[in-house]
Amino acid sequence: MKILIISNAFSPTLNPRSFRTTELVKEFCRQGNDVTIMMPYHPEYHDPIKLEFGFKIVDLGRKKFPPIKISKIPVLNFLTRALSRLLLQFFEYPNIEIMFQVKNKLKNLNEKFDLLISIAEPYPIHWGIALSQRDINEITDVWIADCGDPYYGQENNNYNPPFYFAFIEKWFMRKANYITVPTEGSKNGYFPEFKNKLVVIPQGFKFKKYIGKRLVSSNILHFVYGGSFIPNKRDPKEFIEFLNSLPSDTKYRFDIYTNTPHWAEMHSKQNKNIFIQNPVPREEFLNIASAADFVVNFANKGDIQTPSKLIDYAIIDKPILNIVTGNLDSENITRFLKRDFTNSYKIENVDQYKIENICKQFLCLIKD
Repeated sequence: MKILIISNAFSPTLNPRSFRTTELVKEFCRQGNDVTIMMPYHPEYHDPIKLEFGFKIVDLGRKKFPPIKISKIPVLNFLTRALSRLLLQFFEYPNIEIMFQVKNKLKNLNEKFDLLISIAEPYPIHWGIALSQRDINEITDVWIADCGDPYYGQENNNYNPPFYFAFIEKWFMRKANYITVPTEGSKNGYFPEFKNKLVVIPQGFKFKKYIGKRLVSSNILHFVYGGSFIPNKRDPKEFIEFLNSLPSDTKYRFDIYTNTPHWAEMHSKQNKNIFIQNPVPREEFLNIASAADFVVNFANKGDIQTPSKLIDYAIIDKPILNIVTGNLDSENITRFLKRDFTNSYKIENVDQYKIENICKQFLCLIKD
């Protein structure tokens, strides 16, 4: 099969869409397919993987729309943050540039593919294909628009897109053959008129055994979290305040790996048992988490968006303490702190997340 994947993120970038893209490209190559990926190309990072797996790269090119630089001067900090938020909210700036990059690259791509998979976010990747002057059927037999989280129907951002983005979402969905989403609940984030195009294909990874070195002695309870925070929705405040209230002689270590440290730091400044760190590569994080006593999940609001981190937690087969913002289960937390994991969050049918099965599901849509 000739497969074209279009994405804005690839290894070594650390986010769920990068993991999605990288795992699909690798496994499609393992299965003997002719794979091309269209993405921002960085030879120093991408050439070693390209040589190992044998895929081709079409460079989306460098971005020309500069992001708004956030000033450190108090008054200007507020103004630059507000400007950045407004431009993103109303114009999808600076990501909107990707729409034109994809459109132009497709115009000059003189090949036809059996399958095209476009991976969002950012959603302008999908929009660029819909905007292409070439007929979709000239590019591919089947176009699958893969959506990690909904755009217009999202639940966990603090700001909803303006009404006119609903027309843009409907426009590209009419042109796509299928829209893939990670869970059944995710379907509720999309317009009902496209229900027949929605297919559940979850995040997938190559399963292997992770055996990490424990960071603390066995008599100290160790738990970890890896991921971002969203105030009032995926918020660490209540959990950290509960930990702050524990007797001072309570022995534990809580490691947080996040790109949004502010939301944890503001509540944990006086707690010497909480360590907040920058994100690390996925393999490194899984080795660390595999040696911990349990892992922590901060649940999203609703069932439309599900953290892909839960799949990683299932792979390492560790007890999961699930924290729901606004509904803290202090009794269950206390049990976990006593190493009683009876009420660990359960993830059903772990095999469905194996990347071998995920790729087969994509290829089955060509036959349909």
